[in-house]
Formats: sequence, C-alpha cells, structure tokens
Amino acid sequence: MVDSPPEAPPEATTAPPPGAPRRRRLTLAGLAVSVALLAAVTVLGIAVGAKQIPLDQVWHGLFHYSGSDTDVVIRDVRLPRTLLGVLVGAALGLAGTVMQALTRNPLADPGVLGINAGASAAVVTAISFLGITSLTGYVWFAFLGAAVVNVAVYVLGGTRGATPVRLALAGTALTAVLTGYLNAVNLLDNAALDKMRFWTVGSLATATMPTVTRIAPFLAVGAVLALLLARPLNALALGDDQARALGTGLMRTRVLAMLAITLLCGGATAVCGPIVYVGLMVPHAVRALTGPDMRWILPYSAVLSPVLLLGADVLGRVVARPGELQAGIVTALIGGPVFIYLVRRRRMAQL
Repeated sequence: MVDSPPEAPPEATTAPPPGAPRRRRLTLAGLAVSVALLAAVTVLGIAVGAKQIPLDQVWHGLFHYSGSDTDVVIRDVRLPRTLLGVLVGAALGLAGTVMQALTRNPLADPGVLGINAGASAAVVTAISFLGITSLTGYVWFAFLGAAVVNVAVYVLGGTRGATPVRLALAGTALTAVLTGYLNAVNLLDNAALDKMRFWTVGSLATATMPTVTRIAPFLAVGAVLALLLARPLNALALGDDQARALGTGLMRTRVLAMLAITLLCGGATAVCGPIVYVGLMVPHAVRALTGPDMRWILPYSAVLSPVLLLGADVLGRVVARPGELQAGIVTALIGGPVFIYLVRRRRMAQL
C-alpha cells in the first residue's frame, strides 16, 4: 500500500479582534463627519470675510455672476482663497503626518523642522537675485529649498540615532539661520519686501484662480504619493528589521516619503509662504481618534488640516475687521502652546 502524502496543515486564519468591525464603522463615520465639517468651513470661507455680504448675494456671485463689485469679491477673491486653503491645508497635514511617521518623531512638522523656511529662502533668493516673479518659475526653487533642508535636518539630527528633540533642535537652528537670511534680503531689497511682506508670515490673501490651477498638480501628486505610502509607513513604525521582514523596501519608502514631503511643503510654501504648526497639531488630534494606523491617519489629516487652516483664515478676517490677521499668524498663536505642551510631556509618545 502506497503511503499517501501527508496533508498540508490548514492555513492559519487570524480572526479580527473583538469589536474591530464596530471600530471600523465608527472610524468611517468619523471620516464622513470630518468631510461634512470641511464642507461647512469651506462655505464659511466663501461667505464670511472682512466685508459683510448677505448670503443671497454670495449665492448670486457664485452661480449668477454679473461682474458687480460683490460678485467680484465672491468669485475672484474669496473662492480661489478658499480653494487654495483646502489644497494647502491638506498638503501641510499630509506632509506633517508623513514626516512624523518617517522620523518616528512626534514633533515633526514642516515648520518646526525648517522645511518651510528652506522653501521660503529659496523663493526669496529667486525673486530678489534672479528676478523670477512668476509662480511657475520660483516653485522649482521652493522644491529645491525644501529638499535641501529636509536632508540637512535628517543629517544634523543624527540619521539613525536621531531623537525627536535632536531633530527639533536641528530644525529650529536651521529655521533661525534661514529666517535671518530672509529678513536681511527683505530689508536690503525694497521691491522684495513689498512683494513678500504678506507672504513671509503665511497668507492666503494673494490667492487667484490661476495660482490654484498652477499649484494643484504638484500638490495632487504629493498627496497621492503620501496616501500610497500608508502601508509601508505602518511597517516602518515597527522598526527597520520588522519592516524588512515584511518585505518593505526601506530605502524606497524613505526616498518616496521625502519626495512627497518636498512636493507638498515646497508647493504649499511657494503659494502661501511658511504656515506653521498645521502639520503638527492635526496628526496628533487624529491619532487620538483613529489609533496608529496610517491608512486612517493620512486621509483624516488630509480632511481636517484644511478645516484648521480655513478656520484660522476666517477667524483672522473677522477679529481684525476692517483689516485682516493673516492665517499663518493665527496658526502660530494656536500651535505655539500646543508645541510647548508636547515638548514638556513627561513621556513623549514615540511613533
């Protein structure tokens, strides 16, 4: 009698943890609520401003444009400003989330680590010394500045031995140097100062529809790339050895993540200037809602970061009527205390 081959052991099946379907439904519901909140803030961004306009005239300006002064304010000023706020807010939120996951640093943020300052310094150099004044010209300098500082902070922070505080200190030092350079150029070049005085504090006020359409492709590519990195970043959070064992290409993941950060931060800074703390605050709040899974943190951050930025922009228009307080100033006033709180926590969360 011929012995039959031994039966293969049944494949191990891992049952989902108790309550997982319910948590998934709650997370999806929370994302839907976040999208609704973004829609509401977007409406506020169009309807509310330094000049009070009745809602019926807002509707008329959007859908029955006749060229009146009110229609011009709605269609040509507030609409592109709001759309740009959505794009830039999502870009900064995604960039901050990817940076925190890539460096395992809960203090990572395009502003804190100097990425925005690098892009700003490159843009000011292009405008002041090379005479490049169009967005399509100096946006490439923004990408270059963001990439150079991105690498410099990682090297100065100690690469593999980097800690959250060392990275934050390296970013703060580079930001201080680059801010001094920005101030010096602006003081020596009156033309640059006139052009950059709102831009350097982070503002949506100069938005136009051509600006939105020109920068949108760069931010869209960076956003898609960031969202596609969710699984590799999840594996990277387990440590290099575990990530390698799961088949994650460490170098490929890091290079693609840095490319996404460069596109998102460089593009956002080129059109709005350095807006800080958006990418720091929102991922922390989202992580408390969703847990550590990047597949949820990234889309949540892409939706809720524009809520914060547009909310800050609307608040700045209202509190300083008939003038305006720029969005970058409002986010700095909110984010500064949050950053201090995170630094002073006795046991800083590790990612």
